[in-house]
Amino acid sequence: MFASAPGRRSARLRHFQVSTFSMSKIFVGNLPFSADEAAVRTLFAQHGTVESVALITDRDTGQPRGFGFVEMPRTDAARAIQSLNGQDMGGRALKVNEAQDKPRNGGGGQRR
Repeated sequence: MFASAPGRRSARLRHFQVSTFSMSKIFVGNLPFSADEAAVRTLFAQHGTVESVALITDRDTGQPRGFGFVEMPRTDAARAIQSLNGQDMGGRALKVNEAQDKPRNGGGGQRR
């Protein structure tokens, strides 16, 4: 009974590693303010499996900020980036590239 437990644990670990490291986060900029998650998901789904879509809104007004992020498997993401960068959506040329990690600079501004 105990001999099989490590095998199961390593199988779970392998699954976690594959699912975590084989995903790409894509930045999608210059979105029309009328775009919703369903429209962005449909657009990217033409190029592969879409794991998640997050459109960014202004925290004070709740209005769309015109950009968001899509998560896809790496191979699908590469296809989507190549195909969709510069494509027109609602009269605007999309800016699509691999998302860069936001630098952590230690928090808020200076206090006086």
